Amino acid sequence: MAGATALIGADFWDQAALADRGNEEYKANLSKFDYVVVLMLENRSFDNMLGYLYQNNPAKTFNGVSGKSLSNPIPSFANRSDLGVVPVMQGANPQNPCPDPGEEYPHVNTQLFGCVAPVSNRTATTLFMSPPYNLPEGIPAPLMEGFVYDYINNFENTVGRSPRFDEYKVVMECFAPQAVPVISTLAREFAVCDNWFCSVPSQTYTNRSFFHAASSSGLVLNAPYGDWLLANTAETIFERMQSKGLNWKVYFDTEDVIPITGVIHYARLKNYLSSNFHRMDRFFSDAAKGTLPKYSFIEPRMFRDHNDQHPPAIIGDKLQHSSVLAGELLIHEIYEAIRNSDSPTGNNFKNTLLVLTYDEHGGCYDHVPPPPVPPPDGRKAGQMGFQFDRLGVRVPAILISSFIEPGTVYSMPLHHNSLTKTMSLKWNLGSLTNRDATAAHFADVLSRTEPRQRSEWPQTIPRPVERPTGDDTLQLPLNQLQSSIFKTVQAIAKQQGLSFPDVATIGEALFHMKRMLPSK
Repeated sequence: MAGATALIGADFWDQAALADRGNEEYKANLSKFDYVVVLMLENRSFDNMLGYLYQNNPAKTFNGVSGKSLSNPIPSFANRSDLGVVPVMQGANPQNPCPDPGEEYPHVNTQLFGCVAPVSNRTATTLFMSPPYNLPEGIPAPLMEGFVYDYINNFENTVGRSPRFDEYKVVMECFAPQAVPVISTLAREFAVCDNWFCSVPSQTYTNRSFFHAASSSGLVLNAPYGDWLLANTAETIFERMQSKGLNWKVYFDTEDVIPITGVIHYARLKNYLSSNFHRMDRFFSDAAKGTLPKYSFIEPRMFRDHNDQHPPAIIGDKLQHSSVLAGELLIHEIYEAIRNSDSPTGNNFKNTLLVLTYDEHGGCYDHVPPPPVPPPDGRKAGQMGFQFDRLGVRVPAILISSFIEPGTVYSMPLHHNSLTKTMSLKWNLGSLTNRDATAAHFADVLSRTEPRQRSEWPQTIPRPVERPTGDDTLQLPLNQLQSSIFKTVQAIAKQQGLSFPDVATIGEALFHMKRMLPSK
């Protein structure tokens, strides 16, 4: 299956779109949901979270890591290079990979192609890297053999020393199902999509932008942060829904003060910040009362005691606490809210489609090469010369609905705009760009003729998670994502005539962001 995925050409997506127009069967499936709820977590690859989901898979219908001889070579300069390779292995430490891998476009190029070009990029930070930004000449098919190489490079640049073998092998570790029981249970009991790719081989902002706009207006990196306010003018699916009279909401954690979706799409969505963006307690209330909007997008907590599953950072001599189990608890809580919803007139467990996915792989290992894809809008090249003609790395994606058969493995090649494509077909929203116009939908996964009763839905049992207490969490340094969000908000504040100083800790960042938007 991995080989078949690697051979997918850009024309596949055009054929998939044409097939939609001639296939009438999927339309009946679109009537099987009236509400869509999406939780997008942070920075985990498919193999990292779900590679061992089906460890005994004689039919080979699931494209994980079990039963395969998968590894990455160790560069000659590294500790224990005599071992030759680091194999894929099971891991259970909820804080790994620690420290956080590289996730920007040049780092992803090294991970995919095993290339550092020019060689000076190995010791450079991202914004000081030079063309061709670690792309090999001719851009061959990615072999997925540079994750160890890039992890060592990034470790040296961020921690300030060379890692030991036991420190860099963590990038090849994949969780066993019992280590992440919530997401594993839902993946087995509903539909796991084992060919769902993120939109861009880079980091958070560009992928979250593509998720709702099928474009990032040519931007590839989180930085420069002011560019997102000025240059990202791509129309969003939120606005299309608004024009059709369809309600939508973005729910975010109270601790975060300002939603990242509103930051990334500030130019388009700033006038909706007070009306369509709400705290998480409102989500649970809306779900229970049957008053969810047609589309709900949920952001995890990204600052204090973050539960977004973003790998932890080592900054100076401080380790920022992070546990994948905190995200497991969040998934459990959202799933339970949907499972227990039973409004006769609004949202309920029968008419709600719940989608769990991740913005990007965050440098975590995956073995399936991302395929080519049509550019969104004919742009010749964007930031760092990227032409938006290749997808990013595979990420976990789980579809949960009463109309999905338990144990479904859905292997249709999909990407982030398969969701906007499916929603557009459901509500006649039209396409935003060529990227979602040519995306494959997933309506056919809703194959049951009768809904699965709530008594047949599985119970999820999250593992206990150690959570930091007191004000110590406020004194921790900002990780890369938190710093990106704060600096973008800093640029917004400057537009509004406010002056935000540079900050070093989570507490300082939250203090200044609270100056800009009042709590609801």
